[in-house]
Amino acid sequence: MKHLIRIVFLLLFVQQIAQASERLEVAVAGLNHDHVFLLLNLYKDKKVDIIGIAEPNEALSNKIRTQYNLPDAIFYHDLPSLLKHVKPDAVLAYNPTDEHIRVAETCLPLKIPVMVEKPLATTLSDAKRIAFLSKQFETPFLVNYETTWYKSNQQLKQLVDKDEIGKITRILVKDGHEGPKEIGCSNYFLDWLTDPKKNGGGAIMDFGCYGANLMTWLKNGERPISVTAFTQQLKPEVYPKVDDNATIILSYRDGSTGIIQASWAWPYSVKDLQVFGTKAQLYAKNDKELLKYKQQNDPPTNVPTTVPYFENHIAYLEQVLKDAMVPENDLGSIHNNVTVVEILEAAKRSAKEGKSILLK
Repeated sequence: MKHLIRIVFLLLFVQQIAQASERLEVAVAGLNHDHVFLLLNLYKDKKVDIIGIAEPNEALSNKIRTQYNLPDAIFYHDLPSLLKHVKPDAVLAYNPTDEHIRVAETCLPLKIPVMVEKPLATTLSDAKRIAFLSKQFETPFLVNYETTWYKSNQQLKQLVDKDEIGKITRILVKDGHEGPKEIGCSNYFLDWLTDPKKNGGGAIMDFGCYGANLMTWLKNGERPISVTAFTQQLKPEVYPKVDDNATIILSYRDGSTGIIQASWAWPYSVKDLQVFGTKAQLYAKNDKELLKYKQQNDPPTNVPTTVPYFENHIAYLEQVLKDAMVPENDLGSIHNNVTVVEILEAAKRSAKEGKSILLK
């Protein structure tokens, strides 16, 4: 019996070692984006290994080190110093959007894959530079959106591709919440999220990118022919430097339109997607619930969201590295996200100049 128990413990030990060796070893560039806690909790649950963290703010580093019981040795002041000492499978960036270009210029020549939090960049020139480096060094540079992992969105896309709703005529996307300050974002995050240079704007960037990302995906990478946008400051006393409410209208060559409603002034948090076709409408109400409407007076039917997809960005990243290939039109792909930044840049210009912007 004792011999059997020893064998069981040995098998469990070997299994734990095997699981540990299969986990991604990642480095972190920056800690001042609150989405980093998603990664830190995956680390806590032993689903990923963090082997290095680059963060210049010592107070923030100390806070995270203590909170997650991380070893002192993995902390570095900057990313170049970190990469001289450790060789991660990938670098995940949780820093201001305007610093994504520096992460790309540091990692891609070393052929280290990168994943940043949405959006890709604050300017189209930076986005194109990142895309150029990714292609030059044949190294993935990916963008993480919360809505990528919504089973409702993935199921919706599959039905659209199967022609279940006919030709797309209109896409509506609502994204936002009561405001980053109102929902309790950290001061580290707020300091740059409400900075027009570091974030590139306010709600138009923070939440406008979701709609642009989803629409580009549903249109299989197609760019719109024009962008029209309006922005407001509904709470100037809270967000004096940036917009907190934005509407973006995209026009496509086939006559279809996309409407993005991005706001820090919703009375509740919302991330939904409606796609109207010539035969039916699909409504991804939240991350799990998908409804289909066919006739005006008929109640909608619930569509089971059974399409298999990745649970989170780490599971996706593992598969990308394993396959050594990124599908071109994925929600996180560089191709999609350069178009996203092009749309956002045109939207900001449209709102400023008070006219529609034609894309070349």
